[in-house]
Amino acid sequence: MTNTIADIEEADVILLAGSNTTENHPVLSTFLKRAVTRRGAKLIVVDPRRIKMTEFAEHWIRPNLGTDVAWINGMMHVIIKEGLHDKTFVEARTENFEAMKAVVEKYSPAYVESITGIPADQLVAAARLYAKAPAGSIVYCMGITQHTTGTDNVKSLANLAMLCGNMGIRGGGVNPLRGQNNVQRLRHGRPAQRAHRLPAGKQSRCHQTHGGRLERDRSSHHTGPQGYRHGTQGRDR
Repeated sequence: MTNTIADIEEADVILLAGSNTTENHPVLSTFLKRAVTRRGAKLIVVDPRRIKMTEFAEHWIRPNLGTDVAWINGMMHVIIKEGLHDKTFVEARTENFEAMKAVVEKYSPAYVESITGIPADQLVAAARLYAKAPAGSIVYCMGITQHTTGTDNVKSLANLAMLCGNMGIRGGGVNPLRGQNNVQRLRHGRPAQRAHRLPAGKQSRCHQTHGGRLERDRSSHHTGPQGYRHGTQGRDR
């Protein structure tokens, strides 16, 4: 997790993907629900199932199984096309933006709908909501990771977060949940590294996203030849 569990409650928009949170992480799910019911945060749930968290969602997106990279690329396509990405953050703290932009160019809402089954207008609305948030948190679980393209799914979510400058800030980040609550561990006593608290000058590099395809799995719509590199200082808001 790039942020602590408590930080999730401070998000303005939460993108929850592939996580039946109330069942697998019931305590953590209370942070999500409080963010919505007490702070007015907006929740985007990406899951083909009608899970409990859909009752709190502003948008419930139901992709076809195994098409995660396609809908993430589609969100980035919309965000770039409409100029909603954090240009200052991208320029100062990322690399290979133009290569990624070229890859997602073809992922128009209509094209993504043909792959994922997500209505084009719903994809656009979700992309706008996430991109315009002062602080957007991405939370995911094994519905994202347990695929032949699970690594690419995770890298794509990281690119989406960096595209909108949601790294190194409270209420932001990319936050994986483990398969069972007993192995998640409490992050408050020994918090995960928090980008906005690291000393100036230290940087971390996202893994490269390679451009190969798995012919038998249409989910292998890769984000680009390389992922972003992001710095450790929070963006200005």
